[in-house]
Amino acid sequence: MRKRAKLLLSGSLSMSIWLTVPGTGMAVASITQDAPRIDFAIPAQPLATALIAFGKQANVQVLTAGCTIARFRSLGATGNLTAPAALSKLLEGTGLVYEFTDKGTVVVTLPEPPGKTASSKPRPEARELTAVEANALTGRDVGFKASLTSVGSRNDAELIDVPQSVSVVTRELMDSQQSLTVEDAVRNVAGVAFVEGSDGLPLFQIRGFYTGNGLIDGMPNSNAGSGDFPPLIGLERVEVIKGPQSILGDSTGNSFGGLVNVTTKQPQSEPLHEISYSLGQQGMVQAGLDMTGPLGHVSGLTYRLVMSGDYADRTPQGYRNRRSGYLAPSIGWSSASTQLVVGAQRILNRLPMPDHVVMLGDTLSSATPFGLLTGNEYDYANYQTNRLYYLLDQQLGNAWTWRSRGQYVEQQNDLQSWTMTNPTPMGNVSPYAEAYRYNDTYYSLQNDFIRVFGTGPVTHTVTLGMDYSRSRVGHTDDFWHSYNDGAVYNLFSDAALPRVSAVVQPEDNVPLSGTPWSVDNGLFLQDQLSLGERWDMLLGLRRSAYEVSTTDAQGNPWTPKRIKWVPNAGIVYKLTPDVALYGFTSNGFQPLSYLGENGRPLVPALSRQLEAGAKFNLFHEQAWLTVSLYRIMLDHSYLFLEAMPNFASFGPGQTNRGVEIEFAGRVAPGFDVTSSYTNAQITNHDGTQPTGAPRQRFNLWASYWFQGGVLQGWGVAGGVQARSRSLGQSLDYSTYYPSPGQAEVDANVSYRTDRWRMTLGVKNLFGRDLYSADFNETFVPLRTRRSVMLSGTYDF
Repeated sequence: MRKRAKLLLSGSLSMSIWLTVPGTGMAVASITQDAPRIDFAIPAQPLATALIAFGKQANVQVLTAGCTIARFRSLGATGNLTAPAALSKLLEGTGLVYEFTDKGTVVVTLPEPPGKTASSKPRPEARELTAVEANALTGRDVGFKASLTSVGSRNDAELIDVPQSVSVVTRELMDSQQSLTVEDAVRNVAGVAFVEGSDGLPLFQIRGFYTGNGLIDGMPNSNAGSGDFPPLIGLERVEVIKGPQSILGDSTGNSFGGLVNVTTKQPQSEPLHEISYSLGQQGMVQAGLDMTGPLGHVSGLTYRLVMSGDYADRTPQGYRNRRSGYLAPSIGWSSASTQLVVGAQRILNRLPMPDHVVMLGDTLSSATPFGLLTGNEYDYANYQTNRLYYLLDQQLGNAWTWRSRGQYVEQQNDLQSWTMTNPTPMGNVSPYAEAYRYNDTYYSLQNDFIRVFGTGPVTHTVTLGMDYSRSRVGHTDDFWHSYNDGAVYNLFSDAALPRVSAVVQPEDNVPLSGTPWSVDNGLFLQDQLSLGERWDMLLGLRRSAYEVSTTDAQGNPWTPKRIKWVPNAGIVYKLTPDVALYGFTSNGFQPLSYLGENGRPLVPALSRQLEAGAKFNLFHEQAWLTVSLYRIMLDHSYLFLEAMPNFASFGPGQTNRGVEIEFAGRVAPGFDVTSSYTNAQITNHDGTQPTGAPRQRFNLWASYWFQGGVLQGWGVAGGVQARSRSLGQSLDYSTYYPSPGQAEVDANVSYRTDRWRMTLGVKNLFGRDLYSADFNETFVPLRTRRSVMLSGTYDF
């Protein structure tokens, strides 16, 4: 086994001698005067990981009481120091005290309140916490359970200390489910769903709202177009931050319900050389390579290279030629006060039209047969993304930490597909061929200055942030051509439709001029307050200044400027170190580049969320349970006017209410479980019925690895995801289509050794007809068959 320093959990222990350090409230226990000096190199980072690094470098065991250290960030310790001096530096500004019970053990805890002695407290049983790699930018997840978030509070924080619902899908859970994409991963999260879009990319829905493009490492995934997430081989975890999140700086997308953030794999000092593969039906082949470790003989220099490619000759319905590629090299460098990662990503995705049917009547029973292609077999959407980025954590003296993130991104999109409008019960439709392509470019910078300090009994973690992003859309071409100059086409009797490229003509193009560079910037101020061991608060305020790039009623370029203040506030009360109650309020807004019917820019849509809940650490901190209740109020939405291109009008507002329950973790040796339940209700303010919004959703996945005997190394896993009935809606908003409730069952069996792992799985085990929850008469995503996949990894 690798030797790692372990962070242990114990009750408050008696302390022999206290020495208060002026200005910090920290005490140092008396130890021998001739303590040896050690060369420490511990950069600024969360206190939990800093103490693990200290334990490794000083060769001591660190004990702490309860969740005492989870909310703190350390300024680090560097130089030739004694162990007590290094520990004093690590704890500076936190108000924590320590005691060396012997040369090999140190206890870190809060000081006793005045008039209360340490011996008056009982000493609970010590429990071991998960080891965290000291040089990681985020805490290591274990099994299906995650403990830290770096996005929910825009700072590293323990989930139990964050007064809002943040869900994390870990790497182990993705591997257990044989997940390949972000949409596969988010199915585990309460309140989250995805729908296959007609342009190939999934649409994510959080708490009843279709969300924007999300975040990659806390930075916008796209500022102007459609963001394409990396494949899961390039990701360490997937986070979902619930509720309006404009305070994080994603005002360009709809973030009323929440945001999806993915954390990419970064260089690490521990070597890894892994090959992964997946083999499935319809010629599906995927292969990947993940390599990381020290780079050369330079101290602190590391690298990572992740690359993958996959191909499938057709979908179950018969659409052809899926091709995807991913390349992500990165280099890391760390010193006593600096952690820097510089990397690049290239994503290539040629996505065939998703399997779907067309409705010929008012119910799903009238849909076209699954095997009938309603377009051309080569309909596709092609996406290309090139990203350069850096991640920097820099200690500034003994007081501040500077966290900086930046990226430059170029995106291109090319789509060709047929759309069937005006379907009739006899199979007659009006086909339209569309060829669409565009490109956009943007860059963003995010700089946060963080300081931890105490004012009396209160510990503050203050974050002062500044965001800046600049984006533009290049020239866009949009070709529309009706079938045979408006002739009726019969889906059952007429010949197959030709490729779109053979139909559209140059005169069919509706060119859209590119936009000038538009700017979105903001100032961010947040204070995470810790009031003793029981209370935590989060207060945040963002000043967003943005320019909406559009044209006026005469077609002239126009960039009106707006400023919007966005506040957030939350509070946590801990009944025990492992049980917390919380309340949270957050706000969101969405500016729009379209004009209103009066030729003026529409005012932003505004939302507000109220949320309350409880969080529990269970099974000796091996499992995590969250219960949350929420209400989101949106003042208005937008309706786009087909008769007036580039114009829109106000649509109805809505109120979304719900309760969400999530559980994830290890309940017994080798037995991991994740489950979620959502009961949500959407009320449109104009009295219309909500579409694409099942009242209830449920997900369960369980994995068991046999612990000994002849079955040692074997594992089994399986689960179910289900939803209640929902409604689709016609393109003209005049007709509702009921979609029945449904359930899907998946299962797999695995075998693993120290060097390799192999999994054989079956999805949609019972071959059920699985319809999308949200659809219209021209596009109903559908899966009807079970699929078999063999996947695995080899560490060489």
